[in-house]
Amino acid sequence: MDQRVVVAGGRPLQGRLRVQGAKNAVLPLLAACLLAREPCLLLDAPRLSDVATMSGILQHLGLDIHAVEVDGVPALQVDARALSGYEVPGALMRRLRSSIFLLGPLLARVGRARLTLPGGCDIGPRPVDFHLRALQALGATVSVSEGVIDAEAVRLRAAEIRLEQPSVGATENVMMAATAAEGTTLIRNAAREPEVADLQAFLNAMGARVSGAGGGVIAVRGPSVLAGAVHTVIPDRVEAGTWLIATAIAGGCLELANVVAPHLDAVRAKIEEAGFPVRPSAGGLMLEARRRPRPVRVHTQPYPGFPTDLQNPFMALLLRATGTSTVTETIFDNRFRVVQGFLRMGAQVSTYGRVAVINGVPGLHGAEVEDAPDLRGAAALVLAGLAAEGVTVVRQAACLDRGYQDFAERLQALGADVRVETGEEQPARA
Repeated sequence: MDQRVVVAGGRPLQGRLRVQGAKNAVLPLLAACLLAREPCLLLDAPRLSDVATMSGILQHLGLDIHAVEVDGVPALQVDARALSGYEVPGALMRRLRSSIFLLGPLLARVGRARLTLPGGCDIGPRPVDFHLRALQALGATVSVSEGVIDAEAVRLRAAEIRLEQPSVGATENVMMAATAAEGTTLIRNAAREPEVADLQAFLNAMGARVSGAGGGVIAVRGPSVLAGAVHTVIPDRVEAGTWLIATAIAGGCLELANVVAPHLDAVRAKIEEAGFPVRPSAGGLMLEARRRPRPVRVHTQPYPGFPTDLQNPFMALLLRATGTSTVTETIFDNRFRVVQGFLRMGAQVSTYGRVAVINGVPGLHGAEVEDAPDLRGAAALVLAGLAAEGVTVVRQAACLDRGYQDFAERLQALGADVRVETGEEQPARA
């Protein structure tokens, strides 16, 4: 069923938002619950479709999972004591790229995993080779045939692993698997993202011995038998950046609560370069926007660089800049699919391989754009609609629920004219 987001532009944003727990942290944390011999509680676990999909996969494997609230904040109770399987059907795996995180903990807990190659947003090749080679270095036997990964390990042993790229997923998979390996595993060229450090904190709370996350070398001393733990998911830096960018686009004043300011350093630097100071506030961070943006050059990079997940939303900000901006995407191949939607709204954007050149225009006009290309592209199209004259309709926008809890409702709470429509009929024009 078609889900459309309808935006009537021209209304500034005003108010305060609390940032949800991080999507990119909670998914590997859920996978890590497979390692625990006692129940775990994940606080501030956002209500997202990706989280529901991962929960469904874990329930298929025999885990007991319940959504609860603790002090008004969503949480998940996860009990892996009844783990009874190691094979995940392809229909479930293909719905979620992050299902690959199950590989490491299943090998560590039951010594076997059979998974279909995962799916997710079509933003370009994201090979799992890094994961497989790293797990083979730990002593696992891995084969891939007709899209199915078969992995087995009678006994995992420590190894020194140098990742060809600082892959977040491969780093986290090895961290989880290595908790059951004999000896000290070293992961070199490890991803430095805050979500990796959050996984380290959770594993250590369960009794693991992991150190170095946030730097280029991570050490895991094993084997460890892991118990239950209570853990609070870190705030979502991508969501926080999205709301700051939205306010810069629409105008107005926003205060964000539940943020870790250093996680946003690269994003804040570019937002401020565009002419919008981001100041500390009593609750977290505050941005006030009263002007068109200045042109900016952006290069996406692994953390601590500018995040690829905010490239599309930031491009939406640059559509009305007072000059020419460039955006260079260094992580994924298909992250410029959103440009077709921008062009329908009157933007001037040209792409040359992995580089987009944006000539800022005085104004945008509402349009019915093609189906949302992916999660962050859908968010970017809605954000562009906040500044457009007239009504913008973003079709096939259910993907927003994968990464943003109550996306339209939270914009409404800030004063935006945004609504969600479902069904086959065409939406009424404002």
